[in-house]
Amino acid sequence: MAGTAAGSQIFNVVVVGQQGRLSYEALIFAASLRHGSPDFKGRLIVAEPQPGPLWENNPSIKDPEIREALTDLGAQIVPFESRHFGQQYPYGNKIEMLFALPQGEPFVFFDTDTLITGDLSRVPFDFDRPSASLRREGTWPIPQIYGPGYTGLWKSLYDKFGLDFDSSLDLDQPDEFWRRYLYFNAGFFYYRCPHEFGAKFLEYARAIRDDPPVELCAQSFDPWLDQIALPLVIHALGGGRDTLPAGYLDGDVSCHYRFLPLLYARESQHAIDVLETVTAPNKLKKVLKGSNAVKRTIYQARGHKVRALFDQDHLPRKEQMIRNQIKKNGFWIR
Repeated sequence: MAGTAAGSQIFNVVVVGQQGRLSYEALIFAASLRHGSPDFKGRLIVAEPQPGPLWENNPSIKDPEIREALTDLGAQIVPFESRHFGQQYPYGNKIEMLFALPQGEPFVFFDTDTLITGDLSRVPFDFDRPSASLRREGTWPIPQIYGPGYTGLWKSLYDKFGLDFDSSLDLDQPDEFWRRYLYFNAGFFYYRCPHEFGAKFLEYARAIRDDPPVELCAQSFDPWLDQIALPLVIHALGGGRDTLPAGYLDGDVSCHYRFLPLLYARESQHAIDVLETVTAPNKLKKVLKGSNAVKRTIYQARGHKVRALFDQDHLPRKEQMIRNQIKKNGFWIR
C-alpha cells in the first residue's frame, strides 16, 4: 500500500457506537463523512459492543431511529464482544473492536467525537507505516519527585516489549520534556490490517495493566492505558510521528472536537459550519434532538454563546481552563 496515490486508495473507516452520547456522535460523524467525502469508496463501520458479563448494562445502540439513520447514511453496524475490558475500561472498545473488522483491509479509526471537514479520500495515508493523532497534551506519565523521569518511565516499557527506545525519540526536543517521547492521542489511528494492529494493541495494553514494569508503580493507567500502549504498537509496526503529512487529520480534513461546547469554543468557523450544515436536515434533526447536548448546543444556539466567551486567536493554553470558563457561564453539557 506504500506509495499509493491519495484518492486511489480504498480503506474502511470505523468508529465505536454504543448506547448514549456516542450513538449521537456516531450519527453526526457519519453525516459529516458523507458531506465532506462524497466520493469515499470504502466502508463506514460503526462497531457496536454487545452485552455480556463485562458490562453492567447493555451497551448496544437500542434506539431504532438512530440505527435506521446510521444505515440510511450507509453505515454498517458491526457487533463485537468485550472479552478483556468492557465497563471497567470502556476505552478498551477501540482495541477489542479491531478484531470485528475485515482482516487484511486497511482501516482508519476515529473517535466518534470527530467531524470530517474535508475530503478524506485525498489524505495520503501510508498504511504500511501507522500513526495516530499528535493533537495531545502531556497527560502521561507524571514523573514523581524522586524519579524516575520521562526517560526512565518510557524506556521501561520499550525494554519490556523488546523495542528500540532511542529510535523513538524526537531529538529536536529537550531531554525530559514530554514531547521528546513518542506519545499520541488515540482520537485516530490507522494501519493496513486491523487484526495485526489489534493483536499487538491488546497484547501490550493487557501486559501494561496486569504486569507493569516496577518503574511505573506510581503511575495511573486509567484512563490512559490505550494512549500508553498506542505509541509502542505504532513503533513496533514501523510507524511513527512523522508518517502522515501535517495539515490533513486534525487539520483541513478532520476535527476531533471532544465535546460540542469545546467545538464552539475553540475550533474553526469552518468546523462549526460543517456541524450545523450536516445536522440541519429535518429527518436527522428529529433523531438528534434526543440528545440534550445536541439540542441545546446546536439547535437552541447555545454554542454561539459559548463562542462569544472566547477570543479564538488567544485561547487559554490548557483545555481545562476552557472547560472551566464554559462551566462558569452555565453552558457546559456533555
